[in-house]
Amino acid sequence: MRYERFVAKKLLQGTDRHSLSGPFVCISTAAVALSLSIMIITVAIIAGFKAEISSKVYGMGGHLQITNFDSNTSFESTPIYSDAECFDSLRRMPEVTHLQMFATKAGIIKTGSDIEGVVLKGVSADFRWDFFEQHLVAGEVFSVVDSQSTNNSLISKIMADKLGLSVGDTYDVFFVQSPPRYRRFTVSGIYTTHLTEFDRLLAICDMKHIQRVSGWESNQITGYEVFVNDTRNLDDLRWKVDDVAGVVFMEDYSKLRVMSIVDKYPGIFDWMNLQRLNASVLIVLMLVVAGINMISGLLIIIIERTGTVGLLKAMGASNRSIRLIFLFQAARIMVRGLLIGNVIGLGLCLLQQYTGVVGLNEEFYFLAQVPICIKVWHVLLLNVVSFVVGIAMLVLPSMVVARIKPERTLKFD
Repeated sequence: MRYERFVAKKLLQGTDRHSLSGPFVCISTAAVALSLSIMIITVAIIAGFKAEISSKVYGMGGHLQITNFDSNTSFESTPIYSDAECFDSLRRMPEVTHLQMFATKAGIIKTGSDIEGVVLKGVSADFRWDFFEQHLVAGEVFSVVDSQSTNNSLISKIMADKLGLSVGDTYDVFFVQSPPRYRRFTVSGIYTTHLTEFDRLLAICDMKHIQRVSGWESNQITGYEVFVNDTRNLDDLRWKVDDVAGVVFMEDYSKLRVMSIVDKYPGIFDWMNLQRLNASVLIVLMLVVAGINMISGLLIIIIERTGTVGLLKAMGASNRSIRLIFLFQAARIMVRGLLIGNVIGLGLCLLQQYTGVVGLNEEFYFLAQVPICIKVWHVLLLNVVSFVVGIAMLVLPSMVVARIKPERTLKFD
């Protein structure tokens, strides 16, 4: 063991609560622990928000959507042909995990004296129901087969509450077109995602109803929802899919457009980016707070050990060695604070993850409780950054030992 580390250990062991530096060591340790625990909780919450809300948006509309290039932003879409060769090529791409057809059409629900606008999303036999099965609050999902249509549908809890509908009830949807048409549906299940932008409008039904009302052929749809295996490279995958589908002309000489769900609903993802910015600011503030407390503690320790510094210099110790002694002391204090901070931060995160004790306003945060997503590399990175930044901030204050003259301190003693 290097003598600097040995001396630092002995000096730290000799620090107790009755000494001048004892309370400052405790305060510095507490500051490091509190800062790290807050950073761990903040990062876990932000990661939880990103994972939960992103999964909901992806579940409602896929990672990518392929529609007609001439389609506008309304729900009255221009159809594409579902049997184009490019879609078979997409299914064979290793990055693509699933393709499913969909069709949308706006209408008006009428039940007795109640009227409500709705966007019907038609699905086919290739639709994955796992997302809606997770968010059902009543009833069940319905089956879609190619041979015959079904009148069953899913509506949101918001819609059901407004219209007074429950599982098994029927309702009529009127379509404003020439000539006007309507369809009668049965409530098979009621879902809630807490994403108001979707819940207040979207109802799920058999796609064949939308094709008939719109006068489309059986192979005409609004588009495809594309699910990929890695959302971290969603922009790159969008261009890769566009290279396959975006250069193809349909039978009616129209082109396809590939759009990321992030670009289609920028408001939700911009809100999450804002939360990440807030988290970054908070982390920087916590690092500064911990660093300032460590600087104060280190200076107090050096002042208290002025005589020891003079004695070490008189015995031939260099300024560098003495600085290392105090940096080793500070490192031991930081490690102790980091260990306590990990216990507190991870403990509170696990408590929230398994009990959901802290709730949220679903109208503003899209979730019923504070989400937690603990990633090991996040925790390790916070620990490493906190330690490195803390030690780096202590290098300059430790240089005060160079100003201590052994002849003065020893004469004083």
